[in-house]
Amino acid sequence: MSLPPLLASILGWLRAGYPNGVPEQDYVPLMALLRRQLSDDEIAVLADDLVADFPVPVDPIDIGVLITKVTDDIPHESDVARVREHLIRGGWQIDAQPPVDDA
Repeated sequence: MSLPPLLASILGWLRAGYPNGVPEQDYVPLMALLRRQLSDDEIAVLADDLVADFPVPVDPIDIGVLITKVTDDIPHESDVARVREHLIRGGWQIDAQPPVDDA
């Protein structure tokens, strides 16, 4: 079975760093490094939900709250920015732009 390039890259990185397998004490730090990023489909669904359920203009805080509800995790600023850009491309009015400070 062929893996998508991103997944193959991640597995290659893991195998290089942990040739004998991941030690149990490294699971939590490793998962922190591999934080989830929203897919393009999830961005579109979140944007649709925002325009249906929140008043215009949509606030960046509303975007973050909805991401938290969907992912059960603190939203990445980059994901908030991606949802915001999706809404702008769709012609929706957005409040102030939040700073993007994570990589």
